[in-house]
Amino acid sequence: MLKKLFLHAAVFAASLLVSALAQAGATVALSAEASRPAANDTVDAVVYAEMSGRDPAELAQRMNREIAEALKLVRSQPEITVKSGQQSSHPVYGSDRRIDSWRMRSELLLSSGDVAAVSNMVGRLQQRKLLLGGISQRPSVATRKQVEEVATRDALSAFSQRASVIASALGRSWKIKQLSVNQQGGAVPMFRAASVMMADAAPAPIEAGESEVTIVVSGEIELSE
Repeated sequence: MLKKLFLHAAVFAASLLVSALAQAGATVALSAEASRPAANDTVDAVVYAEMSGRDPAELAQRMNREIAEALKLVRSQPEITVKSGQQSSHPVYGSDRRIDSWRMRSELLLSSGDVAAVSNMVGRLQQRKLLLGGISQRPSVATRKQVEEVATRDALSAFSQRASVIASALGRSWKIKQLSVNQQGGAVPMFRAASVMMADAAPAPIEAGESEVTIVVSGEIELSE
């Protein structure tokens, strides 16, 4: 008897739901998405110098000279943009818990649409005893925008088709009541390199690949007679 009551209650609830949806003015929430590949036509690299010394002032001077020379080298390649990254300095304590020396680190951030140029420059900087902190690839702003536009049209079309299917199944027409468009997907995660010096470093091989750009369209449609 209880099973029959539950079954009747479930059928009754489903009937009410269908009836409510079929009424004019009823709303339905739905979403759709579309993805497109975007070429990673821009590469970013982090290189850094790391030094130790007992005199912090002398250490800072050495670091400034090293970074200045590295900047001069990078700026000789106009297709590569460069800017300063994080800088840090901290004491190194001896066994007697007193400051024994200082350690300093300074980063440079390289970026370019010329993958080969960045790869070659990283190798040249490594020969100067700079270290590779990480490499990442991403679509350029123009490339991402172009792909987003195509994916947005695809997602809106998918949303419209899904709305038409729902409305047709209920024997109603529909119109958009509320709509939002969101973009997902980002750059390839940065590869963090091991902190080792390479006395005779070769240019780092970089495979650009693609990033997936996804557009999600969500909202509500209103059913009408």
